[in-house]
Amino acid sequence: MTDLRSSRAEVAPAATRDPAHPLNAREQLLRHATSIFAAKGFAAASTREICDAAGVNVASIHYYFGDKESLYREALRRPIAELTGAFGRFDDPALTFEEAIGLFLAPFLQMASDPSEAAFDAQVMKLHLREMLEPSGAFREIVEQMIAPAHRALSGMIARHCGLRAADDDIHQLAFAMVAMANDYCMSRELMKMLAPGVLGRTRANEKILGRLVHYARALLDDEVARRRQAARPARARHATSDTRPRGSRDVQAR
Repeated sequence: MTDLRSSRAEVAPAATRDPAHPLNAREQLLRHATSIFAAKGFAAASTREICDAAGVNVASIHYYFGDKESLYREALRRPIAELTGAFGRFDDPALTFEEAIGLFLAPFLQMASDPSEAAFDAQVMKLHLREMLEPSGAFREIVEQMIAPAHRALSGMIARHCGLRAADDDIHQLAFAMVAMANDYCMSRELMKMLAPGVLGRTRANEKILGRLVHYARALLDDEVARRRQAARPARARHATSDTRPRGSRDVQAR
């Protein structure tokens, strides 16, 4: 009778059995696949190329992921899962707006300090940029399953702090604006270093940046609240307060 354990060991790549290997075979595949998919796109990347780069045998993709499509989906999914998982309970009604938006924005600013990890983060961003320009079916599924719930929670939190029962299109736009402020520190980090290196290079840079972003988000929220209050006032009252000339000068012009 065939020993199933020895049979399975023949399929699994050597990297999983080497205690000195820094990452297991599944992680090696995922990291190298991310870089190759980012550089070439899904169609042009070959499974053999990915396996050779990861130092594993050609059966490894099937063994760990099932097929190339599933490997690609996991390369897209996991960084998003890690990001959304880091948001915590930012939408807890017990939190102030500043506390809530701070929890939400902070993960966007957490960049790896180790050069190799920073290089990998750059490949992840490159892969996601490809998908944002030309979304695949896998990316659309991930957006629906993971990003859309986070966006709904953010929009709901903002709506609540505006005194609204539910988010409308203006609140969704406000949510986009708040995310964009922080997301730029991920996607445009190298450009920022070229334009103003001191912003990212100063002591406690992330802490200072987050503090300012929370302040900016509060200003955006206050502007939205004020705009809605202004729009809700009766037209006659808005007209009366908008004309600041003395009453006599208004009467003269009327005559």
